[in-house]
Amino acid sequence: MTWTLPKGTPNPGETREQTALREVAEETGLEVRITGPLDSIDYTFIQRGTRIHKTVHYFFMVPTGGDLARHDHEFEEVRWVSFDDAAHLLTFDTERALVLRARAELASAAGAGSGSASAETEPSSADAAQRATAPR
Repeated sequence: MTWTLPKGTPNPGETREQTALREVAEETGLEVRITGPLDSIDYTFIQRGTRIHKTVHYFFMVPTGGDLARHDHEFEEVRWVSFDDAAHLLTFDTERALVLRARAELASAAGAGSGSASAETEPSSADAAQRATAPR
């Protein structure tokens, strides 16, 4: 089973933030609010003989509603997990590193008493809904 963070392709005219909110809702069943930018991951893959470069932009998010039971059923299972669990559960090194950076940023912001949105104590998107990409 492959475990990854929610991600997807923008619809025409969508901002990065709109895409992130839509994809998290579709893939996990959760409604979330973005509290700040996180980081991006670049990777390349081959699809039908064509080399594709993709950049995925991640954000800190807090849940505002929804239900994991309403996740996109192309995914076998979705979970909301702790940073520690995500660091061990995620399949790809780049996403595990992203989760560790997110945890460090939140800890640093909390330690500094920052009033920034990303310092909220709720889980971030990198701590959030993991999805299993194994088809049903």
